[in-house]
Amino acid sequence: MVQRTAIILVGGEARRAGGREKYFFSYRGETFIDRLVTALSKVADEIIVVARDPEQCARFLHIGGVAIVPDIRTGIGPIGGIHAGVLQARGDLVFIAACDMPCINPAVVELLFSLIDTCDAAIPAWDENRLEPLHAVYRRTALLAYLRDHTSLSLRDMVRSIRARYIPVGLLRPMDPDLSTFTNINDLETLRRINHGHTEE
Repeated sequence: MVQRTAIILVGGEARRAGGREKYFFSYRGETFIDRLVTALSKVADEIIVVARDPEQCARFLHIGGVAIVPDIRTGIGPIGGIHAGVLQARGDLVFIAACDMPCINPAVVELLFSLIDTCDAAIPAWDENRLEPLHAVYRRTALLAYLRDHTSLSLRDMVRSIRARYIPVGLLRPMDPDLSTFTNINDLETLRRINHGHTEE
């Protein structure tokens, strides 16, 4: 029985990464997408990769044990990928991740799953204005209800429209002292830096 789903959003245009596809960047000898699938398979019952179109989907067919689906509502950013992934998901709880976060820590994700309690989401928060909506756990039914008739494409508006529990990132440090799970690789310079042993929050 599927109780937990992990959704990986890979559909971005990679404009800030020199036009290269970030999910095939390598960190410590593995591609980002392989690292994400390995990490999330430890805490989720199914993994869904959401790409922008069928052509991009074909680039992931070599990955075993995952479902690969294209955006249904195209050209609207991450919320379009979330929509396609949630429609495919079978788990009651859904962890959503961006493809440019190769250091995701399964223990942190496990804790987020446990902290959602009766809320609609468990969202890591650096402070009241800095949230991590693409490293968070959501209740599938709440997302389906919101996405049915939303008008905003903002992830912040989505989060504010559901009963979210905000998790101070300090609570995650026992599992991940440097909070490297949130390392986001937006450009080639950051990639070079983390491959030489440095991470940034």
